[in-house]
Parts: sequence; C-alpha cells; structure tokens
Amino acid sequence: MTELCGLTLSGPVLNGSGTFDAIAAHRTFGDALWEAFPFDAFVTKTITVKPRQGNPPPRLWETAAGLINSIGLPNKGVDGFLADDLPRLRELPVPLIVSVMGYGPAELAALVRAVAPRDEVAALELNVSCPNVESGLIMGSDPSETARAVEAVRPLTTKPVIVKLTPNATEPAAVGAAAEAAGADALSLVNTFKGMALHPRTAEPWLGAGSGGVSGPGIRAIALEQVHTVAKRVEIPVVGMGGITTGVHARDFLDAGAAAVAVGTENFRDPAAGTRIGRELTAIRGRERGFSPLPAHSGHPD
Repeated sequence: MTELCGLTLSGPVLNGSGTFDAIAAHRTFGDALWEAFPFDAFVTKTITVKPRQGNPPPRLWETAAGLINSIGLPNKGVDGFLADDLPRLRELPVPLIVSVMGYGPAELAALVRAVAPRDEVAALELNVSCPNVESGLIMGSDPSETARAVEAVRPLTTKPVIVKLTPNATEPAAVGAAAEAAGADALSLVNTFKGMALHPRTAEPWLGAGSGGVSGPGIRAIALEQVHTVAKRVEIPVVGMGGITTGVHARDFLDAGAAAVAVGTENFRDPAAGTRIGRELTAIRGRERGFSPLPAHSGHPD
C-alpha cells in the first residue's frame, strides 16, 4: 500500500497527465480494463475553463531517446468534462485525480470550484505551466506566482491539492517550497522540458506550434536530480516522473525521495507499462527484503 497526501493507493504507480486515455482504452478493451487497470491512481488529461482545440499539426516528433509533443492541451472545457467524461471516469477502480490549468489564479479557482465538490474526484492536480495573464509570468517558474495560485484554491476544498512543477524554472526547489508554504498537499515533477525539431528538408520548425515539450528516457537523469533536490527541500510528498520505463527506474525515483512515481511517454509504446513497471518494482522490493544482490546502478538499462 502507498499513502499519498491522504489517499490510500494499492501501489505507487500513477500515469502522467495526458499520457493515457482511460475512456478510449475502455472503448477498446471493455470492462477487462477495469479488472486489470495499469495504475494505482489515475490522473486526467489537463482541463481548462473553456474548450481548447490544441496546437496545429504536426504535433509529435520522435527523438532518439524520447518524444517532443506539442499537443496543446485539447479538451472539452470544464463543462464538457463534467457532463461527458466524469460520468465515465467514475467507473475507475482507482482514485481519480483531476488535472486543471488556468490563465491565472482566478481561472484555477473557478475550475476547483466546479470540480472539487464532485464525489468522484479524490484529488486535484494544478498544472502551473501556464502564464498568468495579469503578470505575464509562468506561474510554475516563479515562487510568488506559484504561491498565489495555490492560495487561490486552497480555501475552496479540503481534498488534496497536488502542484505539478515545471522543470523550466531557475530553482524548482524554491517553487516547490513556495507551493508547500501556500498549502499544497503534494508536488509532482517533472513536466516536459522545452524543445524543438527541424524539418529535415526545409530546416524550418517541424512542429506546428514551433516548439514543444521533451519527455522520455532522454530526460530521466535530469528529472531524477530535480526530484531529489525538491524532495530534500519540502516535507510534503513528491510524485516523481521523467523517462521511467522499468521497475528499476521507478525504484531510483523512490530512492531519490519520491513517495510515488508516474509513467508518461512509455504509455505510448506500451499501454500496459504501468502494470509491468509495478510488477517489476514489487519484485525488486521482494529481492531487497530477501537481501538478494541487485545489479549496480552503472548497469541499469536505458
């Protein structure tokens, strides 16, 4: 069992927001998905106040060790989510964490007011990677902006509030500490790093939006360092993510200070990755309890 900011989970493996569509998967696999759900808690795709179409295509570029995505958070908006998606997600066999993003504290507060009272919702994730329209600053890059975002929603719900940090901040640990001081119950990191790709013939930006977010195995070492640094700075639990593809990687993030882990890019390659990684992690822990030797870190698979 894993305790995460008041939630009791059967294990420590979550999904990264937007990397696994539970509703589409249920259409494909039916109720068998609920019987063998790959995660111990489910994080929704980030929702916004109004519907979004997302970024123009192309939206994806595969790197040598990961992915650059420029999806742009397409979603039905909060009203569409509550009317269409939440009734389906209530069937999930694990706690539901709803991810929200707004252009400033007022929009975040509106989203929390709409979503938090629903019984199906166990916790909320604040995606603070968006600019505050009032200041122009990325909320998750500036400690004071992050604090304002959390302070705006904290009085509105007693349910756990998890703040998802951007790795593109000068000092992520300071941002995490500000979120904790403002009332966050947990942190999750890392989100994607800024990146771009060029068209092989024209040398112009390949992605329709010009740039996107880099994820996957190529960012794992950087993500591990940020999780370690932030976890040492705060007392609240941290959900670590960034290039996790095996149980060994998950164990590394837990050893670095994370209370739980999230699988993201690997879900696109293997929709059952969460189940496999959870089983591998359980086996590793079993060997550790039996004092069986484990491979040296220098031999970890990439």
